[in-house]
Amino acid sequence: MSAVTSRQTPSLTQVSAGRKIKDRVVQALVYLSFLLALIPLVSVLWTVVSNGAKRLDATFLTHSMNGLAGHDPGGGVYHALIGTLQEVALAAALAVPLGLLTAVYLVEYAQGGRLSKAVSFFVDVMTGVPSIVAGLFVLAFWLLGLGFGFSGFAGAMALAILMTPTVVRTTEEMLKLVPNDLREASFALGVPRWRTIMFVVLPTALTGILSGVMLAVARVMGETAPLLLTNFVTKAINPNPFQGPQEALPTFIWDQSTDPNLNAVDRAWAGALLLIIIIMLLNLVARLIAWLRKPATR
Repeated sequence: MSAVTSRQTPSLTQVSAGRKIKDRVVQALVYLSFLLALIPLVSVLWTVVSNGAKRLDATFLTHSMNGLAGHDPGGGVYHALIGTLQEVALAAALAVPLGLLTAVYLVEYAQGGRLSKAVSFFVDVMTGVPSIVAGLFVLAFWLLGLGFGFSGFAGAMALAILMTPTVVRTTEEMLKLVPNDLREASFALGVPRWRTIMFVVLPTALTGILSGVMLAVARVMGETAPLLLTNFVTKAINPNPFQGPQEALPTFIWDQSTDPNLNAVDRAWAGALLLIIIIMLLNLVARLIAWLRKPATR
């Protein structure tokens, strides 16, 4: 019996060693893939920072391009910064309530009927819609069909179309993660369904929902094509998003980058760096909210 055991022990040791080797090889491949994926990301960030940092200053943030040509020095992104903040805020005001209500319906009220399947199908379709299609839809419906002119609100509607499916899907997944025990406990106390959703389900999933909203904002903040079709390009400051063309950061970058003059190209790099910084700050705010709402552990 001992002889049999002694003969089997080396084979078991060899199998264990082989598994360790395979595990180390796969681990090395994962790390290598991660490093390869970082190369283009770090390259893009380094290029934008190195080219945009020299022009990103107080003058750039507090002045517009009104009355300046591409070859003129100076100028700034103030008019485009105002347009971006207003348009993204309006887009969020349109997309977030609609996305939340749709996700609540799909998770809390839909029982697998035809309507819920149709809604889920169209949300999936909207997720893959190219951004220029959203701009063309607003152009055809709002500008050409109803006769309104270029405006920041038209651009916000195009961005809202792109934001809505992202908000729906992220909110839907967060609501599904809420334990059913919380719902059942609330129902057992005689609380109506709508109050359970408002004061139990949504607060529990709020951190994930906010992260999804920030993801949707970051997804649309850099879109250029729909804004070119809806709010166009202007070098003047337009604080009214409901009347007249309004510049945004993506269209500012596009406008300056198409100018062959060195001063215009420098402004385009600075605008790209500013856009990256704003998106990064939004993600940091979402992380901070998630950290503040995390329950303390003992």
